[in-house]
Amino acid sequence: MGNKFRSIETKHHEERDAFFEQLQRLDRRAFLRVAGISAGIAAGMGLRTPHGFQLVNVAEAQGTKPRFSFAYISDTHLYEQKLNDRFVRSILKAVDDVNGLDPQPDFVLFGGDLAQLGQAGELKLGAQILKSVKAPVRMMVGEHDWFLDMGELWRDLFGAPNYAFDHKGVHFVVLNSIHEKDFWTERKLSPMERMKIVAGLDNGIQSRFEVGNEQREWMRQDLAKVDKKTPIIVFSHSPLYKYYRPWNFWTDDADEVQALLRPFERVTVIHGHTHQMLSNQIGNISFHGMLSTAWPWPYAPEGLPKLTVQMNRPDPFSQFDGCGDGRMEVTEAGLVNKLYNLWERNPITVRASYLTSNGKQDAPPQTKLPSY
Repeated sequence: MGNKFRSIETKHHEERDAFFEQLQRLDRRAFLRVAGISAGIAAGMGLRTPHGFQLVNVAEAQGTKPRFSFAYISDTHLYEQKLNDRFVRSILKAVDDVNGLDPQPDFVLFGGDLAQLGQAGELKLGAQILKSVKAPVRMMVGEHDWFLDMGELWRDLFGAPNYAFDHKGVHFVVLNSIHEKDFWTERKLSPMERMKIVAGLDNGIQSRFEVGNEQREWMRQDLAKVDKKTPIIVFSHSPLYKYYRPWNFWTDDADEVQALLRPFERVTVIHGHTHQMLSNQIGNISFHGMLSTAWPWPYAPEGLPKLTVQMNRPDPFSQFDGCGDGRMEVTEAGLVNKLYNLWERNPITVRASYLTSNGKQDAPPQTKLPSY
């Protein structure tokens, strides 16, 4: 009998060792993909799951099953490679990340600011790199892509800067939210002078970003054809609310855009530009900010939405700390769970239930270190 128990115990330890050996071979995204399976195996073997990972089935947490997912890469700020290959290495890392997802996302959103100064070499380099993404890519324009030639090359490479599409019962609206009032003609500024002023963000010359009357009318007509029970997801480079005006973390006509979205039951806005984890809830609209692959911005000194789970200060000696990419899971209810794939850190998920409950449910872990 003793030999029998020793044999069972030996088998138990062998299974445990094999289990941990497999876990050590996984990267963060692979770990998250198998988390539910691993948790069941661990429980059956009497093992404790590793501290720091939240092994939660999303369908159970939300009360609904996932409908589909999409990934994102945003704010790459490419220079031509002969001038600066640091940001090139970052976008290549992001492309490898999304190409390594299993299962693959239905599509990949590029969140704007592909280029740093909107120059042809920068935009064409970004377009060439993005061709290696396995999933279809949906493009959104940023101010760094636009103000050198007012979007002429962007249109040639990627098509219209604003458009709408439907996917698996969800209506998507992609906006060009970085229009500005003309500050350059009267001053007789060159295209590059105009570009550098807009890229500077914190100057008193440029106006604030806006969607604009013409595009809001286009959006109104598009949404008029959509049933109010249909989930709406909006892609906007700048946040469609007023965060911090001096840095142009701001959209001047955000209130008017929100009014167009208010009649719908479930609305999510995904935005870039701010280079940080950023979460907000205004009425029926949930907002998620995207990470940058280039650098993290500090949080503004005022106006930060209260639901934001702040990142702590990044390590200045680590190129990738505070940067990253991510994935969005769209549930059957049409709400969005947002996974921040923070490079050099554990991933963080901001669930739809956290936003819609005004922070009362499923709160993500807070940083234990100072924010910035």
